[in-house]
Amino acid sequence: MAALQPDDEFQGYMEPKRAFGKDNGSDNVVSSSSDHQLDGIHDGLVFPTEEELSTLRRVADSIPWNAYLIAFVEAAERFSYYGSQVVYTNFIQQPLPPGSRTGAAGKNGQPGALGMGQRASTGLGTFNQFWVYVIPLFGAYIADTRWGRFKTICVSVGVALLGHVLLVVSSVPGVIEHTNGALACFVIALIVMGMGTGGFKANISPLVAEQYKRHKLFVSTTDTGERVVVDPQLTTTRIYMYFYLFINVGSLIGQISMTYSEKYVGFYLAYALPTAVFLLCPLVLFLGRNKYARSPPSGSVLANAFRVWRLAQKGRWSWNPIRTYRNLSAPDFWESAKPSRFHGESKPKWMTFDDKWVDEVSRGFKACSVFMWYPLYWLTYNQLNNNLTSQAATMVTNGVPNDVLSNLDPFALIIFIPICDVFVYPLLRRMGINFTPIKKITFGFLTGAAAMVWTAVVQHYIYKRNPCGYYVGTCKDADGNPVTSDLNVWIQTGSYVLIAFSEIFASITGLEYAFTKAPKNMRSLVMAVFFFMSAFASAIGEAFVSLSSDPLLVWNYGVMGVLAGVAGIIFWFQYRHLDEMEDELNNMDDGHYDDGEHEDDDEHEREHEHEHYDQRHYEQNYNQFDREKPVYAQ
Repeated sequence: MAALQPDDEFQGYMEPKRAFGKDNGSDNVVSSSSDHQLDGIHDGLVFPTEEELSTLRRVADSIPWNAYLIAFVEAAERFSYYGSQVVYTNFIQQPLPPGSRTGAAGKNGQPGALGMGQRASTGLGTFNQFWVYVIPLFGAYIADTRWGRFKTICVSVGVALLGHVLLVVSSVPGVIEHTNGALACFVIALIVMGMGTGGFKANISPLVAEQYKRHKLFVSTTDTGERVVVDPQLTTTRIYMYFYLFINVGSLIGQISMTYSEKYVGFYLAYALPTAVFLLCPLVLFLGRNKYARSPPSGSVLANAFRVWRLAQKGRWSWNPIRTYRNLSAPDFWESAKPSRFHGESKPKWMTFDDKWVDEVSRGFKACSVFMWYPLYWLTYNQLNNNLTSQAATMVTNGVPNDVLSNLDPFALIIFIPICDVFVYPLLRRMGINFTPIKKITFGFLTGAAAMVWTAVVQHYIYKRNPCGYYVGTCKDADGNPVTSDLNVWIQTGSYVLIAFSEIFASITGLEYAFTKAPKNMRSLVMAVFFFMSAFASAIGEAFVSLSSDPLLVWNYGVMGVLAGVAGIIFWFQYRHLDEMEDELNNMDDGHYDDGEHEDDDEHEREHEHEHYDQRHYEQNYNQFDREKPVYAQ
């Protein structure tokens, strides 16, 4: 690699043994392997001094292979979800073609099935998008409190598989011709699939990052002799970047292939092929069941988290709103809710955790407050799903289906994610630029706003270069054929590339932020809050429906751009203090939580690692003893 040396990829696993006991040339050691409690994860590592933290370059560790297995499961699930979803509009809106029993229409025809019109199609599509991003809250609660992430994922896969089967049933010949029966089966399939998808989505994202267990900075040496700091935060960033790449590989292949399946064969194939690919999910989960790092459930964590918040805000309310805001945002807000402040009978019975867990809860609330700005970003992203597709239909396509152009977004992501990981981010670190999550999210908002500016300018020239002016969507010639502007549809590429970059900065970083800032026993729930913001954006988007048609489309894109741009600026000024606290938040010690029913998460992890560590330690010492035996003993 160019900016990031190949040995940087693997140093986290190669160098600890060489670094163990090595003289670092500094007497001010913040932490060393000798004063570190053995946990089977960080044993033998050399931890950086304050000087090393400020002077040495930071690099990411290598990604565990079992994280790639989980990413493959996500890719198969996204193939099946987006592969099915891409044909929903035609299935609901367009009528069954004459003489067709499958919905296929051939090269020059329009595939369809139920013939219920655009309003029904938009309504069911909006419901589905809202439903699949609300259910993660429920799936996350079940995972964190009852089943654990892995079991919740397995059950959710089973539920989603049932939904896929119902989709196939709604589209087979003999059913698809009966509109009412096919519609009923289709709606039930949406509900069932949404339940499965929601339970899956909230838990697969934390599970993939949990496969990397190190969470402390340590010093290593590359093959070129450069001493560097291996940063678990950067490793988590890398994991989620390639996790997102897998998502887009699955969705891209699914959407393109199913578009042609519905057109030339029928909807039953467009639903059956995703179902077949989805069957890979339970297979891979089963084969790797003993290899994945898992976190056990922790009981009713959410209730106690809100109890802590309620206790912390006591006495901080005032009739003066400014004073109330200052009190609730004060640096010592959480101090009054820490168990160390209570003694004897004054300590509530539900307070079965330590001060460090309260610090984790504080960090989790900070993350959730960051996510509250995301609906304004998702408003720009959601333009991909409808308005940009409609805009493409008013331009010269030269035979390219207008709904295929939206695949430029995942295609751009597949190209630029590795470029950012291999070249851009390492180059920024070499230049001494710390591109922290808060900075990335801010750039994501601003890049999304730039995409809307590009789209608004394109829309302006579409109106300007069409004979019907501001009513290009309904412009037809004397024979009734649509009349488009003379602009080539590939001018839209700028919008899709900018949106793709905004996803790299905002969406991927949101996943990373939800994982790293949540308490370990609330990771699914905080991740679900992040996903819920997309559902909230869909609801807000309904308020702008009146702008989503001629002659107001320039205003539509302009308003979206202004909202995202202003939100990004305010976001930076509101949260730049978190940017300065990034290392402090990431290196916070893990808290202890005991609900009396489930094994403590950290204790479970330590015991699991110690089993492997003790075995490795025994074999190491035995082999060394065997090599050093004197001759007479042989």
